[in-house]
Amino acid sequence: MRTTVKAIIPSPPTLAPAMPRYPHILFDLDGTLIDSAPAILASFRAAFAETGIAPARAIDDSVIGPPLVETLQLLSGSADPARIAQLAEAFKTSYDSAGYQATAAYPGVDALLAQLAGAGRRLAIATNKRLHPTRLILDMLGWRDHFAPVYALDLFTPRLPDKAAMIARLLADQGIAKEQAIYIGDRSEDGEAAGANGLPFIAVTWGYGSLAAGQMRPGWLSAATPEALAVLLLAD
Repeated sequence: MRTTVKAIIPSPPTLAPAMPRYPHILFDLDGTLIDSAPAILASFRAAFAETGIAPARAIDDSVIGPPLVETLQLLSGSADPARIAQLAEAFKTSYDSAGYQATAAYPGVDALLAQLAGAGRRLAIATNKRLHPTRLILDMLGWRDHFAPVYALDLFTPRLPDKAAMIARLLADQGIAKEQAIYIGDRSEDGEAAGANGLPFIAVTWGYGSLAAGQMRPGWLSAATPEALAVLLLAD
C-alpha cells in the first residue's frame, strides 16, 4: 500500500507594519503652531510702561522667538541684571495672568495635529517659551493631550542654555533615536538646533521667522501651509 505524502508548504511570515519615517515629531511653538505675537507684544509694552523704562528699539514681530531674557536685553539695550529682572517680572505678571489668552492657533494647525496624532505619530514641544505659559496655552487650545512631552528651557534647574541642549535632553530623556525624529520650526535658529542633534528640519513659512530662500540650508525642507506640512510628515 502506497502512502501519499503531502508537502507542507509553510505559511508566509506575517510582516510587521512599516515604521513611519518619523514616528516622533518635535515642534517649536511660537510662530510655528501659534500666533502669539499680539499677546507677547502687548505684555512687552506693558512691562516697559509699568517699569518706566524706555525701549531701545521697536517692539514688533521681529522680536518674537528668542528666550525672554534675551529679548528683554535686546529691547532695553541693556544687560544689567537688575533692570532685566524688573522687566521680566512685569512681563510675567501681564502675560501669565490674562495676556496669553490673546494667543491663537494658526489656521489649519488644529486639523494638522489631529491628523498626525490619528496616524500614530508621537508629538512633542521643544520651545524657548517658559513652561508655565506654554502649559496655559496648550490647555486653552485643547492641545495638552496631543503633546507628551513638553520641554522648555526652564523645565530644569539650572535652566538649559539653548534650544540645541533642550532637544538633546528631550531625546535622551525619552529614549528617542535621532533617526526616528524630526524638528519643525520657523526660524534659522530652529534648524541649527535640529542640525546640532542630527535631526532633519522642516521650516514653516507662515511664522514670524519665515525663512527666505537664501536662508535655507542644504537638506532643510519648507512647508507653506499646515496641509503641505502634513503631506511631508505623513509620507512613509
